[in-house]
Amino acid sequence: MQSYIFLDLDDTLFQTLRKCALGADDPKLQVRACLPDGTPNSFATHKQQWLWQWLAKGFKIIPVTGRDVHAFERVTLPFQEEVVLNHGAVILDKQRKIDSVWMKDILQALPAYHEKLLDVWTEVEAYCNRYPGFKSRLVRDFDTTWYGVVKHVDGTENTLKVLLNSIIKLHPHVLEGSLYWHLNGNNLAVLPKIINKENAVGYLIDGYKQQHPELVTFGAGDSHSDAPFMSLCDYALIPKNTQLFKTLIFAE
Repeated sequence: MQSYIFLDLDDTLFQTLRKCALGADDPKLQVRACLPDGTPNSFATHKQQWLWQWLAKGFKIIPVTGRDVHAFERVTLPFQEEVVLNHGAVILDKQRKIDSVWMKDILQALPAYHEKLLDVWTEVEAYCNRYPGFKSRLVRDFDTTWYGVVKHVDGTENTLKVLLNSIIKLHPHVLEGSLYWHLNGNNLAVLPKIINKENAVGYLIDGYKQQHPELVTFGAGDSHSDAPFMSLCDYALIPKNTQLFKTLIFAE
């Protein structure tokens, strides 16, 4: 039986130094990703290193990440299978070429959402310009604008929640469902509803089923945005003390 794992990266397989329990005092940390200038900024704990080694022995590993292609290329792990980027907007094949079938469908549907995203983003940027510490940008990859993301210098969700509750949640395009938002830590994203990890993973699973008569699938992720794609899999793996873990543990 062929086994696949669809694996979120940041805060699942590695994280920034401040999210490591012992921080820089942990001698067992290994660098897993770098900034554009080569500075290490993501690290794997000893347990995460073990997890990778275990998965690499028996699974075909498919990264499912919000990273764009440049940020993904700065991850040091030797992935061999397909890759899901930009929260599901882009799929690369094993040769790191664009999956043309998937891309064609996305690009055909995206124009209906593009102006709506820009409408929301105009209000988001106006808000960010009024208050210090915000960093907002539209994510553009493969010559296409996919979604928007906001961070804040305080590094927490608290300040971003004010923006979320006062601007984004109340916008008509969000209320009617054309766009949706995702907040996890210091990362607030606004995305067209057609861009999501669930659809991309479902597309890949359908293809793998045609290749393998017997297939078992695992999903691994830390955030609310990972839960839908994980629900498509036979089994789910959730890191302790993450957003998704806390939601499940403390749900009434």
